Amino acid sequence: MSKDQTPQYKIDITLILVLLFLAIISFFTINSAEDQIPEKLQHVNFARKQIVWYLLSLIAIAGTMVIDFDRFKYITWYLYGFGMFLLLGLEFGPSLGVSNEIILTLNGATGWYKLGPLGNFQPAELEKLVLILLLSRTIVEHHDKYPERTKKDDLRLIAKFFIIVVPPMLLILKQPDLGSGMVITAIVAAIMFVSGIRFRYIFALASGVIAIGALMVFIYLNYTEFFKTNILDEYQLNRFYGWLAPYEYETQGYQLRQALLAIGSGTLMGKGYSANEVYFPEPQTDFIFAIFSENFGFVGSSIVISLFFLLIYRMIHIALESNDPFGSYICAGVIGMITFQVFQNIGMTVGLLPITGIPLPFISYGGSSLLIYMVCIGLVLNVRSRTRKYMFD
Repeated sequence: MSKDQTPQYKIDITLILVLLFLAIISFFTINSAEDQIPEKLQHVNFARKQIVWYLLSLIAIAGTMVIDFDRFKYITWYLYGFGMFLLLGLEFGPSLGVSNEIILTLNGATGWYKLGPLGNFQPAELEKLVLILLLSRTIVEHHDKYPERTKKDDLRLIAKFFIIVVPPMLLILKQPDLGSGMVITAIVAAIMFVSGIRFRYIFALASGVIAIGALMVFIYLNYTEFFKTNILDEYQLNRFYGWLAPYEYETQGYQLRQALLAIGSGTLMGKGYSANEVYFPEPQTDFIFAIFSENFGFVGSSIVISLFFLLIYRMIHIALESNDPFGSYICAGVIGMITFQVFQNIGMTVGLLPITGIPLPFISYGGSSLLIYMVCIGLVLNVRSRTRKYMFD
């Protein structure tokens, strides 16, 4: 078979255009919500800061694409150690006397480092990227070492996943940050799904997760006080109350009621740009989709969802085209992360899923989260640009 080859170092224009449209939507939606920003935050121009973060992210994408993605294998453990150092700093920093000017606590969660005028940095976001890279490397090295892929080898690989994921996951849940923990679970599930592990083992793990969820429901129904004291914090329980019965729990269900009202009142075509009549405490973050839906209605919302579908479709296409397993696993992790966050954010906005602190990728305001999303997209573009097609392959 001929090995004549044509290198195709191409940029995926469709992916770039989708990101451009999402950036434009993000800027105008955040700008339209400026009049609802709480008084204590009105000195901050969130739309302008979002542009700054997008510009920084473009530099990060360029830097990511300069280096062959395969070389990222060699720094994954260093990144993992750095991420763990940051998470441990959040956990033990306050008890060691680290100033509140460095570590930030919001809504009961200690999960950010202050970066002065740039805003705040959330190590849990970095950990998502690190785990995508490290788990992808682990699978490649495992398959190289155990090419036969016996049942015992599959169990070894699952054990490696647990050893890598459990330490940062525990620290993130301890903050507490249930939303980031759920996203990491989605990343692990996506990479594990394409890792070659036998589906019977994946099914067994999924059954175990479902069983744990059922056990938590049983404990809550029969030992409510124990559940409240030892399993979930009060504010996390309040989010479930607000989701299950938003009209009965006036305070806990406030944001969901407002989101449903905003989306419903947008009708087919929306009320028009910046015609916000439904109030949100911090509209630039988790409930940005409701703001956009109120402005542009069902048609506008459908366009946003279609853009996300196109984004995910292109990444799936790149993953399938890649002839480097490491690149395909990276794409799978990024697909799992973004798909879950889009589904969760929009789902919680329309009442299908519990309310979490998960932002809408590329649209919600957020410095560290946007930067990590864009670096992840940079990795996918890197995989695409270095995918070579062989004649007669």
